[in-house]
Amino acid sequence: MSQTTAAVFNPFEPGFTDDPYPQYARLRAESPAHEHPLGFWFLGRYADVQAMLRSEQSVELENLGPGRYRDMNEQLYGRVGTPRLGGLSMLDRDPPTHTRLRKLVTKAFTPRAVQALETRIAALVEARLDEIAAAGTADLVAALAFPLPFEVISAMLGMPDTDHVRVRELAAVLARSFEPGVDPELARALTAADEELAGIVREVIAWKRGHPADDLMSALIAAEDDGDVLDDDELVAQVELIYLAGYHNTVNFIANGTLALLRNPDQLALLRAEPGLIDNAIDEVLRYDVPTQALRRITVRPFPAGDVVIPAGAFVLTSLGSANRDEEFWGPDADRLRLDRENARAHLSFGAGSRFCLGSALARMEGRLAIGGLVGRFDKLRLDGEVRWNGRVNLRGPETLPISV
Repeated sequence: MSQTTAAVFNPFEPGFTDDPYPQYARLRAESPAHEHPLGFWFLGRYADVQAMLRSEQSVELENLGPGRYRDMNEQLYGRVGTPRLGGLSMLDRDPPTHTRLRKLVTKAFTPRAVQALETRIAALVEARLDEIAAAGTADLVAALAFPLPFEVISAMLGMPDTDHVRVRELAAVLARSFEPGVDPELARALTAADEELAGIVREVIAWKRGHPADDLMSALIAAEDDGDVLDDDELVAQVELIYLAGYHNTVNFIANGTLALLRNPDQLALLRAEPGLIDNAIDEVLRYDVPTQALRRITVRPFPAGDVVIPAGAFVLTSLGSANRDEEFWGPDADRLRLDRENARAHLSFGAGSRFCLGSALARMEGRLAIGGLVGRFDKLRLDGEVRWNGRVNLRGPETLPISV
């Protein structure tokens, strides 16, 4: 099929945000690597997406070549670059800055620090499940998936309870920065939310400097590598990033994963019969319906993908959702949920390479305790109405997920 008639990525196709996977299948078959009329490139095959994520291509928008994407960025923000979090978060920086920031954050965000949260997370889950049990029915998003990750992150960072409501509201606004099609009004809202959240975090950091505690924010303040430390602006950006990367992703993970089990009763029964499958089940639901559908890269050198070569300076949308369903890698049952899938952990939902998600262990723990807790406690767990999706292209998940227990 020629390039002019082949399928083109279209996130605005009716029904796409409810179920993008049929479109991804068409794209993999007809145009797995293609340039979109709007000026960006789409990658949909597992091998290409993995190779791009493992490569040392860029994430910095300053490396965009001339064209529509560069012009749009400059028109919206008055400059070419990443406005989110002042452009200082490790998510938006290339080496050597990314390497330095990640190294310092890793000194605070240790496996031991994550493991120490398990008892606290289990108690938070149990309290939420008690409320669901008492009511008999619930919207799983509002009752568990939405509040739990925020409570976990705030407890981990040591954020004052008085700031919780406003921080959650601001984080919800900033999550829109991961979506395509930012308009001038939203750009202004993102800038305002960023500035307000930064102000709140800056005040907490100032207080923590004089009152250190056993929490991640204090550990980030104290993190040091051969005399190098995070300055205040860098600290603010990394704390904001922890909220953005660890909050809505985990909301979608818990909701998408639970929904996948409820829509595949044979797999739900398998997990109940073999609870030891829970760790593999967590990876399989992450593969099956990824919480973040795509990651961006900016090519700083030509990148071969199949029979095409993406030029330097291109904005590339690497589709994790498509890669995680690629039949060439996963086999003919790629569209099936299979909790005993031997290579489930090979999913790309946490990225790959030097930017592999630092919070993956925490996310897996939250998913295991939340989804495993639901399945283990409620043997009559079922859908109790229509699922309504949040309409997001990238951070895609249910807006409401009615259940009865």
